[in-house]
Amino acid sequence: MSASSAVQSSHLVMPFAACSGDNWLAAMKALPAGSLKNLGKLLQGMKLVETSAGEALSLSTPHERLLAKALGLNDAVDGLIAWAALEAAEKGMGTGKAWAFITPCHWTMGREHATMTDPAALGMTPEQSQTLLAAMQPYFETEGITLHYAAPDRWLAEGEIFRHLATASLDRVLGRNVDPWLPGTKRPDGRRAGPSQARPAPSGGSASHEVESVGAILRRLQNEMQMLLYTHPLNDERSGQRLRPVNSFWISGTGALSEPPPTPQAPVTAPRTLTHAAFTDDWAAYAQAWTQLDEGEIKNLLAQQSAGQTVRLSLCGERNAQTFETAPQGIFSRISNLLSPASPLAVLEQL
Repeated sequence: MSASSAVQSSHLVMPFAACSGDNWLAAMKALPAGSLKNLGKLLQGMKLVETSAGEALSLSTPHERLLAKALGLNDAVDGLIAWAALEAAEKGMGTGKAWAFITPCHWTMGREHATMTDPAALGMTPEQSQTLLAAMQPYFETEGITLHYAAPDRWLAEGEIFRHLATASLDRVLGRNVDPWLPGTKRPDGRRAGPSQARPAPSGGSASHEVESVGAILRRLQNEMQMLLYTHPLNDERSGQRLRPVNSFWISGTGALSEPPPTPQAPVTAPRTLTHAAFTDDWAAYAQAWTQLDEGEIKNLLAQQSAGQTVRLSLCGERNAQTFETAPQGIFSRISNLLSPASPLAVLEQL
């Protein structure tokens, strides 16, 4: 049986395996020799089987596109990977309805724009999160949205408004100016986040008007929640503890599922080891995280491959992703790999 038809034992997806900018490249070049030795050995026994090309301004990240495909969400379009609907289905809430994630968060307000900080850093307890949800629920209900608690930093939102609403992933927004990523806002490339252009415009209207209409509704809801949260007792309590207040929310993972996706053929994992360092531009921590991954998940995947199993590795940057799969190694391939081993950094630079 060939490698491509063999049953895969696992699929490792690596978010932010590469980043844009000279600082990233300088940090990777400064790694001590041998820091990515297991990645190099793993790639020697693999072949490139898929390249996913994208744009830095896409609403969905490369690793999300690959995860969606691996999990059977093959018809997803940019900004409409129905992660929330998938979680709702897994929780027994059924399919067919439109869902979104609502993430309570903190925006750092600057002179010219607001910057999204990592919601996980808020450290909210389940009780605090549920208190805020209960306070915000009536305002969302006026727009036909019902909130459901899922986790301290993530709520499920059910509402028809989300069915065709393309939204930016949190991984696109963290550490950045939120303005270009808000639904209905004109972005640098001239496009708008908002209802998918695949959706027919209402009779007598236009797609652009619909984007602006939905965007206006959500901006009004944002403004109302910012005023509510500004005076909420929970934030007074947090301020007294020198904790950041919750002053806004983010919408992501929008869309609907007509039916649950099939069970993946192989376990898919996507470690977040590199993510925080990439968001905070801490390139020393980022390089250290890569070393840890090489001695951890990458080494484990190499052990599976060395034991004769077929595995997949997807390396994802901010625009592109490449997927590699275990390939049969003839004598000439093995000799070539020994004489001219693949450079992990050269692979990562293509992302």
